[in-house]
Amino acid sequence: MLTAAAVFAALAGLLHVYIWAMESLVFTTKGRKVFGLTAEEAANPNVQSLFYNQGFYNLFLAIGTLVGVGFVLADGGRPGPALIVFGTGSMLGAAIVLVTHDAKMLRGAVVQGTFPLVALALLAVHALTR
Repeated sequence: MLTAAAVFAALAGLLHVYIWAMESLVFTTKGRKVFGLTAEEAANPNVQSLFYNQGFYNLFLAIGTLVGVGFVLADGGRPGPALIVFGTGSMLGAAIVLVTHDAKMLRGAVVQGTFPLVALALLAVHALTR
């Protein structure tokens, strides 16, 4: 169960690396299309700054989660599950905030939150069946 949780956590981490790239590296081209913004909206320096900053939040959550996955896959080490819970819990929390703030963002929240939710559920099952 722990390995399955690590796989879903890794998928969540990789997805958040992709989100970082869309928000911080290619925001004014492909990224703006992913987020449904016009070229004019994406050209606004304030909008660019907000997305750039948020992109790095996603990258840092991804890094923490992927480091946790590394610990789990290396030897099931104790810090691994804790890092995965923190990273994926934060990702899931952000997805919940997204959809509760604007119901039109349901699709994005589902994309952002599904892998973390599954990883957390599998970790819970692992913890309860040990």
